[in-house]
Amino acid sequence: MTSTVTIEPQSDSVPAASPQTSKMPLWKQEGAKPFLRIENVTKKFGEFTAVDNISLDIYKNELFCLLGGSGSGKSTLLRMLAGFESPTSGRIIIDGVDMAGIQPWKRPVNMMFQSYALFPHLSVEENVAFGLKREGLDRSEVKQRVAEMLEMVQLGHLGKRKPDQLSGGQRQRVALARSLVKRPKLLLLDEPLGALDKKLREETQFELINIQEELGVTFVVVTHDQEEAMTLASRIGVMNHGVIVQTAEPHDVYEYPNSRFVAEFIGSVNLFEGRVIEDLPDSVRIDSKDAGAVLFVNHGISCAPNQKVHVALRPEKTQISKEKPEGQQNCIKGIIEETAYMGSLSVYRVRLASGMEVRVTQPNTTRDLGARLTWNDEVYLYWDEDSSVVLTS
Repeated sequence: MTSTVTIEPQSDSVPAASPQTSKMPLWKQEGAKPFLRIENVTKKFGEFTAVDNISLDIYKNELFCLLGGSGSGKSTLLRMLAGFESPTSGRIIIDGVDMAGIQPWKRPVNMMFQSYALFPHLSVEENVAFGLKREGLDRSEVKQRVAEMLEMVQLGHLGKRKPDQLSGGQRQRVALARSLVKRPKLLLLDEPLGALDKKLREETQFELINIQEELGVTFVVVTHDQEEAMTLASRIGVMNHGVIVQTAEPHDVYEYPNSRFVAEFIGSVNLFEGRVIEDLPDSVRIDSKDAGAVLFVNHGISCAPNQKVHVALRPEKTQISKEKPEGQQNCIKGIIEETAYMGSLSVYRVRLASGMEVRVTQPNTTRDLGARLTWNDEVYLYWDEDSSVVLTS
């Protein structure tokens, strides 16, 4: 196999539509060919296994997020895609080409680091042009491509400035422009927004989505920030101990986690332990000492008789009232121990008779303080039968 890979721009004949906006995403289309294929990839450092037999398909124009905590293996996997690390076993195939033995600078890939790694002595234009000049491109083409990219990231008026004359968000966009100006087929982003404050990070997330959609480049983003992954991603791969434990669209990862780990890692959740006492094809009843009640869920599960399970319930799907509701199959009683007013919503921590603490969030739809619940109020918590998920692992 030749070790030369030509980096070509995305074809003008292919629309730069994101899977997020298309009617049928590629990963749902039967027979669709993945742009990036990771086949049984393992990476060991001595006796330590950082990435453990991962297989994953990512499709063209997708914005895919690898989400996990520190030490989950997400950055190691990203570095193998870039060519900075070699797999101990397994294959990485990009656009139909096996990357084994291909050096980082010969891959159709670019990488944007969390530190941005800008040259402080070069101007914004010179930073963006650096890679193009090293490739020996004609001066006029370099100038044109740099100008186009700076306009795209809304920095055309700051091309002569040095990095230390820019804000954190502007430096982030310079790094993005430098990563994209070489027209990679695949852009890898390692915690790209981690250095920004919360408000700027939220604004930049949408800018990043717009740029990705406009260019049609496949993005793989590594992040530990769940909200960031939920905002950016067409799909999320949740990692834990070197393994991808669930791959799904953001909605499905949040609403239908496949394990306790995913349920607890993505957002806030209440987990009631119990044992299955009735398992029908379209419903299940669980006797839970945590809840002090029998809980009803209107979907079936695959489990053994009397199996221990957990019922996962998101705080915002839980209703709270001083009055006992009528006709609710899932209803438990407790006392408010803590409250927090968060502006758009209020948070309640309710202690049940079992000692379990349940978190409830409610939107503040009125300005009326008098009707608000407070400490030591005895309350009922209730939810619909389709609001919870049964987890067997």
